[in-house]
Amino acid sequence: MAHFAVTAVGSDRPGIVAAVTKTLVDHDCNLEDTSMSILRGHFAMMLVVAGPIALDPSALEAALVQETGGFDLVVAVRQIDDAVPASPEGDAWTVAVYGADRPGIVHAITALLADIGVNVVDLTTRVIGDAERPVYAMVLEVTLPPAVSPQDVAARLDEQAAALGVECSLHPSEADIL
Repeated sequence: MAHFAVTAVGSDRPGIVAAVTKTLVDHDCNLEDTSMSILRGHFAMMLVVAGPIALDPSALEAALVQETGGFDLVVAVRQIDDAVPASPEGDAWTVAVYGADRPGIVHAITALLADIGVNVVDLTTRVIGDAERPVYAMVLEVTLPPAVSPQDVAARLDEQAAALGVECSLHPSEADIL
């Protein structure tokens, strides 16, 4: 089997997932890892699918564009390398950040984490509250390498949060349902 990364983005409406997955099934593809979300009224999906070795990524992309044409999606397909090493090992932790919305919060937090070898495996952000007092909420799922102390990470996050004027917490992640 070959593996492909499939992305699709467009205005949210019923039927997008059904149209995309129909095309994948028609091309003998199997969904392996997926992430789908609605972001400010726009549907975004990222899929890793397994398919026949002979499947051409350009042909799959063309078929997806044809099948989903009525949805006006931006679709991309590329073959991915199965030899890519897995994400760095470590313990699963969650970082939560809340505060007044302003540019640079994601960069500052993720740059700090990268500097100490913490790997971000999932990141979700939302602007909540009303237009006059927007609050930025960010949740990161991360892996801490065995040599990295959670207390050190928490202390560094506290310093960065104070500089950004936000609140930040670090806690062990709950068991993954999947």
